[in-house]
Amino acid sequence: MRKRTKSTKPVAATSQTRARHKPAEVDAAAPLRGKVALVTGGNRGIGFAIAQAFAEAGASVVISGRDERTLQASAARLTKARPIHADVRDPHSVERLFRVIGEEFGGLDILVNNAGLAHPNREIAKLPLAEWREVIETNLTGLFLVTRAALLLMRAGGTIVNNLSVAARTIFPGMAAYTASKHGAFGFTQTLREEMRPRQIRVIALMPGATDTAIWDQIWPDAPKHKMISPQVVARAVLDAILLPANATLSELVITPTGGAL
Repeated sequence: MRKRTKSTKPVAATSQTRARHKPAEVDAAAPLRGKVALVTGGNRGIGFAIAQAFAEAGASVVISGRDERTLQASAARLTKARPIHADVRDPHSVERLFRVIGEEFGGLDILVNNAGLAHPNREIAKLPLAEWREVIETNLTGLFLVTRAALLLMRAGGTIVNNLSVAARTIFPGMAAYTASKHGAFGFTQTLREEMRPRQIRVIALMPGATDTAIWDQIWPDAPKHKMISPQVVARAVLDAILLPANATLSELVITPTGGAL
């Protein structure tokens, strides 16, 4: 008698199987539709460009900043943007920022810690304590305060982007406070990434090189801006990183001018 062999013909998937393995549908025209994003320092420069890219991708965008006039003017140029005046250095101001976000949006999917500042090029021996403190409190303590408050609203599968600049790994003589703040922020970002893994929250260290923003007016007024990348290029890279599949993380996003350092 001929032995019966087990059929290798594939079995048709049931409706439940198909539903379970069906990839999530994404609106190509608005891939961030239904998402809520906060961009601190979103009223100018890289922050504004990122907020604009998110808004065009369909997200509900909140931008914060210390300059009320610039904040309102920037929000008026965006689609679906909610401006909220906030100082990242002030715990009470940060608390209010997230209380409003919680009340109006119910949660947060994307956080971009972009608020930051630099200082005039000075050797350490000539760096005033007041300038040191302002930079550290904004770029490092502010990063901590905003992130800590945001974690209470962040949904699983969300993304946190910390704008660190290449100064997070590169030494710039004359920029001690700025460099120290960014090195510290990089360590904070790496720690945050490990702590967020159980919550499926991605953490990206954004490290743009020379970018044509107003910060150069303070650091190097005569800098060759024509050699720099634009804020819109950085924003596009950030959006692409966020749109990766949920099970993939671009831990570090370094983007610099093709021609190299200035």
